Amino acid sequence: MSSYYYDTGAAAVLGIVILFSFILAIAAYVLTSLFLMKIFEKAGVQGKWRAWVPVYNSMIFLKLGDLSPWLFLYALGATILLSWIPVIGQILGFAAFALMVLAAYRVGQKLQKEGAWVVLYIFLSIVWLGIMAFDKSRWNAHIPPAPWGGNAFFGDRTVWDGIPVQPSAAPAPGAAPGYGAPQGYAPPQGYQQPGYQPPAPGAPATPPAPPSAPVTPPPAPSTPPAAPSTPPAAPTTPPGAPTTPPTTPPPAAPPAPPAGPNQPPANPNQPPA
Repeated sequence: MSSYYYDTGAAAVLGIVILFSFILAIAAYVLTSLFLMKIFEKAGVQGKWRAWVPVYNSMIFLKLGDLSPWLFLYALGATILLSWIPVIGQILGFAAFALMVLAAYRVGQKLQKEGAWVVLYIFLSIVWLGIMAFDKSRWNAHIPPAPWGGNAFFGDRTVWDGIPVQPSAAPAPGAAPGYGAPQGYAPPQGYQQPGYQPPAPGAPATPPAPPSAPVTPPPAPSTPPAAPSTPPAAPTTPPGAPTTPPTTPPPAAPPAPPAGPNQPPANPNQPPA
């Protein structure tokens, strides 16, 4: 009888533990999905349902952290398949958690948090998610690229419909077009970049820049232009002669011949005959 009551009590305790663990897992799942939904809204992800799909929400989280979302799927699948191996299974599980830590580090930077905040994610990830979800931080994707951004295996190269393409992610050649932030994707309205000071009201506009210096003319040619190869041809016809001869006075009459020597000189006082 004692063994019967012992077995019944142990089974009841085990059932209570299993039920409590199930309720705790459901509560953790609901809170995690709710916090991810708020973070995805800050990042510009379309569709709140994405945060409630297991595994898929973690892949989106990696994508927002500039990591390839397929890495989480690879690590999770390898962990499930090789979990029966004592050491390999634990290493793969730790690799999946390390990917989430790296993504949390990048997501925290885009939410204007220092890198030390990732320590809180390592020990209390649900608390970290709650702070990032409900504080007044704004999403800023324009941060320095991740060190692994240029790596073809770790860097994000996917383009998914409804999820903004981070500026540090370059889509693979020939990738199908999807939803992505346009060039120069700006933070939400009301966010100011660090160090930006808006101009004071009524302040004069910045004067235009002075005109640039005149352009130096090109240097003169070193050699003079070549002379024409052939001289101009002479006129074919001479200029026309004048149509009327010049008017000249008629020649004077020749003088009278002198008188003969035998004829006496005429008397000047005598009238002519």
